[in-house]
Amino acid sequence: MGELILVRHGETAWSLSGQHTSRTDLPMTGRGESEARSLAPLLAERRIGLTLVSPLTRARRTAELAGLDRLRITPELREWDYGGYEGVTTAEILRSRPDWDLWTDGVAPGPADGPGESPGEVGHRADRVLAEALEALRSGEDDVALVSHGHFLRVLTARYLALAPAAGALFQLTTGTLSRLGTEHGRPVITAWNLALPESVRLHTTRAREDVA
Repeated sequence: MGELILVRHGETAWSLSGQHTSRTDLPMTGRGESEARSLAPLLAERRIGLTLVSPLTRARRTAELAGLDRLRITPELREWDYGGYEGVTTAEILRSRPDWDLWTDGVAPGPADGPGESPGEVGHRADRVLAEALEALRSGEDDVALVSHGHFLRVLTARYLALAPAAGALFQLTTGTLSRLGTEHGRPVITAWNLALPESVRLHTTRAREDVA
């Protein structure tokens, strides 16, 4: 059986500033696009039979730049709905709620098109994605790639390990990285986490491609 390949999209202006970004459909920065391209050699050695992608531009563009194809847009891979905290930084939230913790407290209610989600609701969504992905894994030997967002992939990892959604707090996940979930002796495990090419290598690769062009 293959593994689950988790890909977090490349950097955006709001991931750089620390603003919570769910439904806001921001493009990647130039650095974010470089991060996405640098994932291609890490994915080239994998045999991926199914790629599920969040519908947001930053995720779809990451998948394309990383060399993934036959993408299946999957709305349930969207980021945690931050409700009233969309575009707000943690530091700003803590000024009025000094004990606030996303992982246990959830978010403030938002507008009708972004009412917000509790940790449990995100966990249920992750369970549904996992059910589809694991069914695909069991049907063959190929990997399944999930291209999504930081907080959602952390919750999904917690649920894969049979932990509560709030345990996603334990798994720091940076932009433009690849992680893998597999098994050992029949138990679900993390087989790789936060893989990325060093920035010096990324820059060298980018310049080499520009010289060829």
